[in-house]
Amino acid sequence: MGYENVVVWKSRPGNEPRLEEILVEMVKLTRLEPGCRVYQAHRSTEHDGVFLIYEHFADQVAFDLHNDAEYFKRLVLGEAVPMLESRERSFYTTDGFD
Repeated sequence: MGYENVVVWKSRPGNEPRLEEILVEMVKLTRLEPGCRVYQAHRSTEHDGVFLIYEHFADQVAFDLHNDAEYFKRLVLGEAVPMLESRERSFYTTDGFD
């Protein structure tokens, strides 16, 4: 069983360096969470300012705990989201495929 989230961030021009710093910090912190199986950030090679984040958690409870983390609220919601042109999230489960 698993709970996945695929996120695409499109930066407002000029915010890319700070967003990259935020993602480096988020990767480091999120990978320490007990329910985190994979947390990987990517930067597009084709489109400036586009980032993809792949998140794989043990279950939705672990994902919800991640979203309640102080650093998620501070770094992602408080700092990164206001610097974005858009933020798209898609949720998946591995139920039935394990």
